[in-house]
Amino acid sequence: MIESIFSVASNYLHFSDLHLNPNVFTIMVWGHALSLKWYSIAYIAGLILGWIVLIRMLKQPGAPMAPRHADDLFFYAALGVILGGRVGYVLFYQPEMLLNPLQILQLWDGGMSFHGGAIGASLAMFYTAHKFRLDWMRVHDYVATVAPIGLFFGRCANFVNGELWGKRTDVPWAMVFPNAGPWPRHPSQLYEAGLEGLLLLAILTYLFWKTRARYKPGLLVGTFLLGYGCSRFFVEFFREADQQFQGTFLYSVIHMGQLLTLPMIFGGLYLILTANRRTDRVRPVPAEENAA
Repeated sequence: MIESIFSVASNYLHFSDLHLNPNVFTIMVWGHALSLKWYSIAYIAGLILGWIVLIRMLKQPGAPMAPRHADDLFFYAALGVILGGRVGYVLFYQPEMLLNPLQILQLWDGGMSFHGGAIGASLAMFYTAHKFRLDWMRVHDYVATVAPIGLFFGRCANFVNGELWGKRTDVPWAMVFPNAGPWPRHPSQLYEAGLEGLLLLAILTYLFWKTRARYKPGLLVGTFLLGYGCSRFFVEFFREADQQFQGTFLYSVIHMGQLLTLPMIFGGLYLILTANRRTDRVRPVPAEENAA
């Protein structure tokens, strides 16, 4: 039996054959190894590239804020993504970590939740909108349009780390991942990178640049919520369930990732269907209060 399993696995690509390393480089500091991880680079690249594209978008007619607001938004959003992502991971996936608070701070050990990061980023946008008297929904529209950039890099980093692999399968492109047994599995990280990242980015980019979607508050962020929710819900059918939920309905019936996307799907549908009612919210950016 064991021999037959390994015989089957030998016919598929092994992750180790790609020679990918989760660390960009490792240096010794006072006898301790410090590593820069691709996962960290993914977060930084997603934020910086998203900010660059956002600045370009803000220079187009109808923008809900000025480029000067993007600097503050970038700082608060980065903080919100990191803190929200970590807190969301603890609350949604590893609540037992609350018994050991110091473990929560060990970000280098991994463990981030997209849904938590999205909530943190959303709170950052609410705060920025309140601070500068901006329309919070239209700010969400613009940020949502560039969010798939970060999702793409994040899922690619998951693949490089050899984590969050898929279910067992015999499809030709299956892969044998380390720490996942000898069975070939779906490279579900790449499915998510393609759907949540590239496809969703293409749809939102088209809507922003080729249609009047930016003048219909809620349409772009609604499309993002619906697109991400449907993509994540679909890919979860090919993704291995979280082992900590084994023996519960979150393992055998519906995954936690699918459960958390349901509010996004319904919320996105609502925002899309009601976007035409909010066209009166497209107004000039408020002037600086201390401007001469």
